[in-house]
Amino acid sequence: MKRTLTSVALAAMLALPVRTLVAQDIKLPNEKDSFRFAVIGDTGTGGSAQYEIGKQLAKFHAVFPFQAVVMMGDNMYGGESPSDFQNKFEKPYAPLLKDDVKFYAALGNHDNSNERFYKGFNMQGKRYYSFQPREGVRMFALDSNYMDKDQLDWLDKELGPPSNEWKILFFHHPLYSSGVTHGSSRELRNVLEPIFLRHGVSLVLAGHEHFYERIKPQNGITYFIVGSSAKLRKGDIQKTDLTAKGLDSENVFMLCEIDKDTLSFQVISRTGMTIDGGTIQRPVAQSK
Repeated sequence: MKRTLTSVALAAMLALPVRTLVAQDIKLPNEKDSFRFAVIGDTGTGGSAQYEIGKQLAKFHAVFPFQAVVMMGDNMYGGESPSDFQNKFEKPYAPLLKDDVKFYAALGNHDNSNERFYKGFNMQGKRYYSFQPREGVRMFALDSNYMDKDQLDWLDKELGPPSNEWKILFFHHPLYSSGVTHGSSRELRNVLEPIFLRHGVSLVLAGHEHFYERIKPQNGITYFIVGSSAKLRKGDIQKTDLTAKGLDSENVFMLCEIDKDTLSFQVISRTGMTIDGGTIQRPVAQSK
C-alpha cells in the first residue's frame, strides 16, 4: 500500500521539534513489488560519521526494506588489513549485512584494486562489472581511475541497444560537479557521455566530492554526487548553473525506489532529516 501524507499530517509533522523527525519519515512510495536500493559514497573511514550513517541506514531499512546498497568508491581509507575491513565496513553496516542486504562497490582513487576480491563488495573480482538486481533494471560499476579502451569497449557492448529498462551507472569521479576542490571530470565526460546517450542510460551516480549534489538534467540524464557518507568537505559547493540541489554541511545517504518508469529518491542526513527528494522518469534512448 502506498504511504502518503495529508496536508494536515504534513503540517503537524513540520511543527514538531527537529529531534522527533526520525527514520520513520519515509517519503518514498514504498510499493510492494518495486526495486529499492541505497546509495553511499566515500565511506571507508571507520569514524563516527560512517557509523551514524550506518545506524540511519538500518533504521530506514526496517521501514523501507531496500535490497541493495551501491558504493561510490573510496571504500577504504588508509590500511586494508582484515581489521580495517571489519572496522570500516562490516561493523558500521552489520545490521544490513545480517539481513543479507547486498553491497556493490566501485573503486575510488583511495582504493586498492585488490578490493575487487573482497567478498563483501560483490565485485566479482573485476575492476568494472554489471549486474541485474531485478528484471527491467541493470546496474553498471565502472573504474573511473583508469578508463582505458578495454573498459570503454566493454561498456559500449554491455549496455546493449536502447531498451525500456533502467540502465544505472555508478563510479567515483563525477562528470558534472560544482565542487571547488575537484569539479567536473571533463575528460571522463568526453568519452563516457556519448556512450550513455547512445544506449539510453537512465541515471548516473558518483562520489569523490565530499558533499551531496543533484545536477540539473544534462542531455536528458540526471547525475547525482553522493560523496559525504563518511567524509565531509564543508563549504565546497560553489554557485554554478549545474546545481538543482546541494548540501556540503552534513553527511548524507540516498534511498531510491524504481516502480515501472519512475524512480523516486530521498536524500537523508546522518540525523535522519530529509534534505532532498523527488522523482525521475526513465529517459528515452537516442537513436544512433
